[in-house]
Amino acid sequence: MKRTNLLFVLLIIIAAACARDGYEYSEAVVVQTSKSGDKLSEKGLFNLSSQGYNSDILIKLEPDTLYQKIVGFGGAFTESSAYVLNQISPEKRTEVLNAYFSKSGADYSLMRTHINSCDFSLKNYSYADVPGDTALKYFTVKEDLDDLVPLIKDARKISAEGFKLLASPWTAPPWMKDNNDWNGGSLKPEYYPVWAKFFVKYIEAYDSLGIDIWGVTVENEPLGNDENWESMIYTPEQMADFVKNHLGPTFQKEGIDANILIYDQNRDEVVEWAEKILGDPDAAKYVWGTAVHWYSSTISWYPEALNEVHKKFPDKHLMHTEGCIDSEVPVWKDDLWYWSKEATDWGYDWASPETKHLHPKYVPVFRYARDIIGGLNSWLTGWIDWNIVLDDKGGPNHAQNWCIAPVIVKPEEDEVYYTPLYYVMSHFSKYIRPGAHRIKLDINNSGIMATAAINEDKSIAVELFNPTEKEFTYSVEIAGKYINYNLPGNSLQTIIIK
Repeated sequence: MKRTNLLFVLLIIIAAACARDGYEYSEAVVVQTSKSGDKLSEKGLFNLSSQGYNSDILIKLEPDTLYQKIVGFGGAFTESSAYVLNQISPEKRTEVLNAYFSKSGADYSLMRTHINSCDFSLKNYSYADVPGDTALKYFTVKEDLDDLVPLIKDARKISAEGFKLLASPWTAPPWMKDNNDWNGGSLKPEYYPVWAKFFVKYIEAYDSLGIDIWGVTVENEPLGNDENWESMIYTPEQMADFVKNHLGPTFQKEGIDANILIYDQNRDEVVEWAEKILGDPDAAKYVWGTAVHWYSSTISWYPEALNEVHKKFPDKHLMHTEGCIDSEVPVWKDDLWYWSKEATDWGYDWASPETKHLHPKYVPVFRYARDIIGGLNSWLTGWIDWNIVLDDKGGPNHAQNWCIAPVIVKPEEDEVYYTPLYYVMSHFSKYIRPGAHRIKLDINNSGIMATAAINEDKSIAVELFNPTEKEFTYSVEIAGKYINYNLPGNSLQTIIIK
């Protein structure tokens, strides 16, 4: 009896090991977006075979070597996006929401919105606009009830699996700040407790409307924006103080389980901020992770900085929370522009001589694909685009800070344009699902960017990006089996292996 039991246990252990390490992958689907006109085009179903490597490129997957867990991919609900969508017909509005949130669309799983107004609002506003209301007696989110809230709720109805929602403030009400203005200035220390309670009131108000807030960032762009629109300045020390003595304890006391993310600005200074805040154990215990943006360069995703933060604080997460084609009025219905080196950002004109080289003209599709793949390979757990929709003028934006969204709308003609950026985002959001883990991938060509993740259903998504003009043949190897195909120039491919 004992020997039988021992044999049974051994069989269970062996079976478990096989189930963990010996998945039998047999087929793959290739999906492609390219300069030549592919838009999430399925290129066929391929059987994996034992035929060896005989290609320009070898990509070797090791699905048993797991790295960071993926939270998701998506964009931002802004008042501007909500306003634009309300200007088109209900049928077109539903079409756009399905394109972003349905299983047949991009299936976005991670979203962001703003607390109080931001530059992509129609005007300045706050949920606590009565000066001196330290008890927040007059707090109300009524400004969001006719645009943002219906948009978020309608998106949730379409999303089969739902999405996580991150909320970020651009500024506290002016009466809490040392300059009594929407733009610039800092939160007065005596209002730290009130501002912490403000977060609680916001989360509770949205919860009462049926909207769960997954997380908050302490402040959008705490280094400021030269006071061009809503902003509020922190130093790393001030943010650490606010988190450890006010926001964190207030969340704990009030039973708020929303995750707290620090920083929320460009990657070039993320190491200093992480060291100052995550290096303070009294602050770090309340912090889920660090949020970053991409605006310090149009060509670099700052792998050294991201890798250093992960190395120093491996138990904390990294997440990209904002990026877009900024300082541009959208090019209407011209796919080739998004595949051309024509885009410029704020730094092309205004960067200092020391940083000018980081802001050359760039290819919009390349910037997105490079940043997402490079960022995933440098420990990002998620990637959030900026506005989901803007009009063909790049707004509305009360600060005249025009930008481009993956979906552009021409309201007066009830017309919608899905730019190539929409399809690039879809490659990641649709095929790398929440709960996936990045896996080990080796590639023998430095000109091709690649990353891979294993989903909870054990399917594997391999992302390949070819920014060159040359077409390559490639072989993907997994557990001694191969898929052999070709990667055209100027293309992004997802290989879904099952």
